[in-house]
Amino acid sequence: MKTVLTKTTYLEMRAPRQTDSSPPADARSAGFRVENWHPLEVARYRWLYNSVGGDWNWGDRNRMAEHELAAILADPLVEVHVLHVDGEPAGFAELDRRQPNEVELAYFGLFPAFIGRGLGKAFLEWTVNQAWTTTPDRVWLHTCDLDHPAALNNYLRAGFEIFDERMVEQIVD
Repeated sequence: MKTVLTKTTYLEMRAPRQTDSSPPADARSAGFRVENWHPLEVARYRWLYNSVGGDWNWGDRNRMAEHELAAILADPLVEVHVLHVDGEPAGFAELDRRQPNEVELAYFGLFPAFIGRGLGKAFLEWTVNQAWTTTPDRVWLHTCDLDHPAALNNYLRAGFEIFDERMVEQIVD
Protein backbone atom coordinates (compact mmCIF):
# COMPACT_ATOMS: atom_id res chain seq x y z
CA MET A 1 0.00 0.00 0.00
CA LYS A 2 1.22 3.43 -0.94
CA THR A 3 0.77 6.46 1.31
CA VAL A 4 0.82 10.15 0.50
CA LEU A 5 0.94 13.18 2.76
CA THR A 6 -2.29 15.15 2.39
CA LYS A 7 -3.72 18.28 3.91
CA THR A 8 -6.87 17.32 5.80
CA THR A 9 -9.31 20.11 6.64
CA TYR A 10 -11.88 19.72 9.43
CA LEU A 11 -15.04 21.82 9.18
CA GLU A 12 -18.05 22.32 11.39
CA MET A 13 -21.35 24.12 11.57
CA ARG A 14 -22.61 25.11 15.04
CA ALA A 15 -26.11 26.24 14.04
CA PRO A 16 -28.36 25.52 11.10
CA ARG A 17 -28.58 28.04 8.31
CA GLN A 18 -31.97 29.41 7.41
CA THR A 19 -32.53 27.93 3.97
CA ASP A 20 -35.38 26.65 1.89
CA SER A 21 -35.24 22.88 2.35
CA SER A 22 -36.69 22.15 -1.08
CA PRO A 23 -34.23 21.65 -3.92
CA PRO A 24 -33.80 24.56 -6.34
CA ALA A 25 -35.91 24.59 -9.50
CA ASP A 26 -33.07 23.31 -11.70
CA ALA A 27 -32.60 20.29 -9.40
CA ARG A 28 -36.36 19.64 -9.25
CA SER A 29 -36.51 19.71 -13.03
CA ALA A 30 -33.78 17.05 -13.05
CA GLY A 31 -36.00 14.70 -11.03
CA PHE A 32 -34.08 15.29 -7.76
CA ARG A 33 -35.14 12.78 -5.09
CA VAL A 34 -33.36 11.42 -2.00
CA GLU A 35 -33.95 8.01 -0.40
CA ASN A 36 -32.67 6.60 2.90
CA TRP A 37 -31.21 3.18 2.07
CA HIS A 38 -31.62 1.32 5.37
CA PRO A 39 -30.99 -1.48 5.87
CA LEU A 40 -28.15 -1.56 3.37
CA GLU A 41 -26.06 -4.59 2.53
CA VAL A 42 -22.28 -4.23 2.30
CA ALA A 43 -22.00 -5.00 -1.43
CA ARG A 44 -24.54 -2.34 -2.37
CA TYR A 45 -22.88 0.18 -0.04
CA ARG A 46 -19.45 -0.50 -1.54
CA TRP A 47 -20.91 0.01 -4.99
CA LEU A 48 -22.13 3.47 -3.94
CA TYR A 49 -18.87 4.23 -2.13
CA ASN A 50 -16.66 3.24 -5.07
CA SER A 51 -18.91 4.90 -7.65
CA VAL A 52 -18.55 8.21 -5.82
CA GLY A 53 -15.08 7.93 -4.31
CA GLY A 54 -13.19 5.92 -6.90
CA ASP A 55 -11.68 8.98 -8.59
CA TRP A 56 -10.78 10.57 -5.23
CA ASN A 57 -8.78 7.75 -3.60
CA TRP A 58 -11.48 6.72 -1.15
CA GLY A 59 -10.44 3.35 0.20
CA ASP A 60 -10.87 3.03 3.95
CA ARG A 61 -14.27 1.32 3.71
CA ASN A 62 -12.85 -1.13 1.14
CA ARG A 63 -10.06 -2.08 3.55
CA MET A 64 -12.55 -2.59 6.40
CA ALA A 65 -13.61 -6.15 7.20
CA GLU A 66 -17.07 -6.97 5.87
CA HIS A 67 -18.49 -7.71 9.33
CA GLU A 68 -17.23 -4.37 10.68
CA LEU A 69 -18.79 -2.43 7.82
CA ALA A 70 -22.01 -4.44 8.13
CA ALA A 71 -22.24 -3.46 11.81
CA ILE A 72 -21.85 0.23 10.95
CA LEU A 73 -24.47 0.04 8.21
CA ALA A 74 -26.90 -1.81 10.49
CA ASP A 75 -26.66 0.87 13.18
CA PRO A 76 -29.84 2.97 13.16
CA LEU A 77 -27.72 6.04 13.99
CA VAL A 78 -25.91 5.76 10.64
CA GLU A 79 -27.93 7.00 7.67
CA VAL A 80 -27.07 6.49 4.02
CA HIS A 81 -29.08 8.87 1.83
CA VAL A 82 -28.95 8.25 -1.90
CA LEU A 83 -29.59 11.02 -4.40
CA HIS A 84 -31.59 9.96 -7.45
CA VAL A 85 -31.90 11.99 -10.61
CA ASP A 86 -34.61 10.88 -13.00
CA GLY A 87 -34.77 7.58 -11.10
CA GLU A 88 -31.05 6.84 -11.36
CA PRO A 89 -28.65 6.85 -8.37
CA ALA A 90 -26.50 9.97 -8.68
CA GLY A 91 -24.66 10.24 -5.34
CA PHE A 92 -24.85 9.58 -1.63
CA ALA A 93 -24.37 11.13 1.77
CA GLU A 94 -23.61 9.24 4.97
CA LEU A 95 -24.63 10.86 8.26
CA ASP A 96 -23.19 9.37 11.43
CA ARG A 97 -25.14 10.25 14.60
CA ARG A 98 -23.38 7.77 16.93
CA GLN A 99 -21.57 10.44 18.96
CA PRO A 100 -23.79 12.35 21.39
CA ASN A 101 -24.81 15.87 20.34
CA GLU A 102 -23.07 15.83 16.97
CA VAL A 103 -23.54 14.57 13.44
CA GLU A 104 -20.62 13.71 11.20
CA LEU A 105 -21.08 14.01 7.48
CA ALA A 106 -18.87 10.96 7.01
CA TYR A 107 -19.13 10.70 3.21
CA PHE A 108 -20.65 12.90 0.54
CA GLY A 109 -20.38 13.00 -3.21
CA LEU A 110 -21.81 12.49 -6.66
CA PHE A 111 -21.26 9.84 -9.30
CA PRO A 112 -18.89 11.23 -11.97
CA ALA A 113 -21.63 11.53 -14.62
CA PHE A 114 -23.55 13.94 -12.36
CA ILE A 115 -20.69 16.27 -11.39
CA GLY A 116 -20.89 19.76 -12.85
CA ARG A 117 -24.67 19.81 -13.27
CA GLY A 118 -25.46 21.95 -10.21
CA LEU A 119 -26.74 18.99 -8.20
CA GLY A 120 -23.99 18.97 -5.57
CA LYS A 121 -25.05 22.26 -4.02
CA ALA A 122 -28.70 21.19 -3.78
CA PHE A 123 -27.82 17.76 -2.41
CA LEU A 124 -25.39 19.22 0.14
CA GLU A 125 -28.04 21.69 1.30
CA TRP A 126 -30.57 18.84 1.62
CA THR A 127 -28.01 16.75 3.55
CA VAL A 128 -27.13 19.56 5.97
CA ASN A 129 -30.82 20.18 6.64
CA GLN A 130 -31.26 16.46 7.31
CA ALA A 131 -28.29 16.48 9.71
CA TRP A 132 -29.94 19.21 11.80
CA THR A 133 -33.24 17.33 12.22
CA THR A 134 -32.06 15.85 15.54
CA THR A 135 -30.85 19.27 16.81
CA PRO A 136 -27.20 18.38 17.46
CA ASP A 137 -24.72 20.89 18.89
CA ARG A 138 -22.72 20.66 15.69
CA VAL A 139 -22.48 19.06 12.27
CA TRP A 140 -18.95 18.37 11.11
CA LEU A 141 -16.91 16.75 8.36
CA HIS A 142 -13.42 16.48 7.03
CA THR A 143 -12.07 16.69 3.52
CA CYS A 144 -8.58 16.50 2.07
CA ASP A 145 -6.70 17.65 -0.97
CA LEU A 146 -7.31 14.28 -2.66
CA ASP A 147 -11.06 15.05 -2.84
CA HIS A 148 -12.75 16.83 -5.73
CA PRO A 149 -11.11 20.24 -6.19
CA ALA A 150 -14.41 22.03 -5.47
CA ALA A 151 -15.19 20.08 -2.27
CA LEU A 152 -13.70 22.48 0.28
CA ASN A 153 -15.23 25.57 -1.33
CA ASN A 154 -18.62 23.86 -1.56
CA TYR A 155 -18.54 23.10 2.17
CA LEU A 156 -17.51 26.67 2.99
CA ARG A 157 -20.30 28.11 0.80
CA ALA A 158 -22.77 25.79 2.54
CA GLY A 159 -21.91 27.45 5.86
CA PHE A 160 -19.25 25.18 7.34
CA GLU A 161 -16.24 26.81 9.01
CA ILE A 162 -12.73 25.40 9.31
CA PHE A 163 -11.78 24.40 12.84
CA ASP A 164 -8.58 22.44 12.18
CA GLU A 165 -6.11 21.54 9.45
CA ARG A 166 -3.54 18.77 9.62
CA MET A 167 -1.07 17.03 7.38
CA VAL A 168 -2.07 13.36 7.41
CA GLU A 169 -0.60 10.23 5.80
CA GLN A 170 -3.33 8.77 3.58
CA ILE A 171 -3.30 5.30 2.10
CA VAL A 172 -4.00 5.43 -1.63
CA ASP A 173 -5.01 2.34 -3.54
